[in-house]
Amino acid sequence: MLQPADNSQKNSAQFSPSYNGVVPVKTVSAPMEQATIGRSLVIKGEVSGAESLYVDGRIEGTIVMKDNRVTIGRNGTVAANITAREVVIMGKVNGNIDCSDRLDIRSEGSLVGDVITPRISVEDGAMLKGSIQVKTAEAKQEKQQSQTKPEAPKATAPEPPKTMAATASA
Repeated sequence: MLQPADNSQKNSAQFSPSYNGVVPVKTVSAPMEQATIGRSLVIKGEVSGAESLYVDGRIEGTIVMKDNRVTIGRNGTVAANITAREVVIMGKVNGNIDCSDRLDIRSEGSLVGDVITPRISVEDGAMLKGSIQVKTAEAKQEKQQSQTKPEAPKATAPEPPKTMAATASA
């Protein structure tokens, strides 16, 4: 005779996905923090911060994001000098760029200004007008060493001891 309880267990184990009692761990990384300047926003002045920046609006002045990425979106228009770790241009930039890592000008992007960067990528169709200075890795290391090296104490003339000054005036 058939025993439905035993067969249902065998069939369910046979046709169900393998389950060994271990639940897979979901790896969730922290979301990348990025500030966004929307299409209708206009900022005049200095923009600085400690997170990445996506510009789809207009900025006039300076952008300083030394350790982060600045992305100029397709609708973005920037008339500013930019200092960042990485700059990606898909819109229009008029100003000088100083990157510590790389500059990427996409096919629809345009840049009028001077560039200082160790790595640069310019896609077909992109427009670049200005000078390019490619920093070497050695120059980058020297700059980092000079920033971390403590300053030597300044040489100053020693002051006369107070007791001698007092006796000399008496």
